[in-house]
Amino acid sequence: MLDLATLGRILERHGETYAAEVRSFELGGRKFAVGPEPDIMGVINLSPDSWYRESVCLSSEQAVRRGLRLIAEGAATVDIGAESTLPNAAVIDGEGQCAALLPVIRGLCAAGITVSVETYRPEVVRASLEAGARIINLTAAQGTGEMFHMVADHDAAVIACFVRGENVRRVSDLDVSGDHGATLYEYFARQVELAEAAGVRRLWLDPGMGFYYRNLMDSAERVRYQMSTFLETFRLRKLGWPTCHALPHAFEYFEDEVRSAEPFFAVLAILGRTDLLRTHEVTKVRGVVKAMGCFRGGGGDGR
Repeated sequence: MLDLATLGRILERHGETYAAEVRSFELGGRKFAVGPEPDIMGVINLSPDSWYRESVCLSSEQAVRRGLRLIAEGAATVDIGAESTLPNAAVIDGEGQCAALLPVIRGLCAAGITVSVETYRPEVVRASLEAGARIINLTAAQGTGEMFHMVADHDAAVIACFVRGENVRRVSDLDVSGDHGATLYEYFARQVELAEAAGVRRLWLDPGMGFYYRNLMDSAERVRYQMSTFLETFRLRKLGWPTCHALPHAFEYFEDEVRSAEPFFAVLAILGRTDLLRTHEVTKVRGVVKAMGCFRGGGGDGR
């Protein structure tokens, strides 16, 4: 059972890193990672294979309308993906991803929206940046140095995701025994070194890609892993960069109320000092952010 005693033990073990400061930066006329309340990233899925039906858009026009709505609801930026991460989803080559992504990127940028693109393909990274994307949500573990250079050349930002394997579609089994927080730290220390050497000046660290590992089939094991990862995210703050989390789901527990899962996990992510929350449920998560902000006495109205 998650309770105050459990939270107290986590802070007792790793409290020396809880107050560590991370870098803030400006992007698209907005400052990120500048206060105690996280920013929100809304999601647009361009793949019909994506299971979260509310976020799926099957035309460029529909995607742009959704992007405008997400910003109006409280998102600071919008993340677009053209390929589902589901195990049985179709693999979309670079040409296919670009055909879906580029019109949407241009449409959203024309509306003044800061656009993020989720991909692991270098050719998609390059084309997306050239079309105006300001953030690359990088779901690859191999070849990241080349893509970090592309991001730096365009003075953009990158979300470096934890991936055990080549990329999110080609993962190996994940061992979550022992101190997984230390494993995450070692992984991101290497990625930070590569990114900084490439000249990247805007970076988030996302430990959550491990949520998709197929060897974590037992629901209790998976949810324990997710919860502990959220609550101990602050341990990465020693690396000096803000963190991001893609909020997950727990069908076995939430059942017909699965759309309530992301707000629940947002609570844990905020307790772990996450700086950017990637969500399909912007309005629900925005309410969580505001409510938790009230407890700090700040009114919960954002930054």
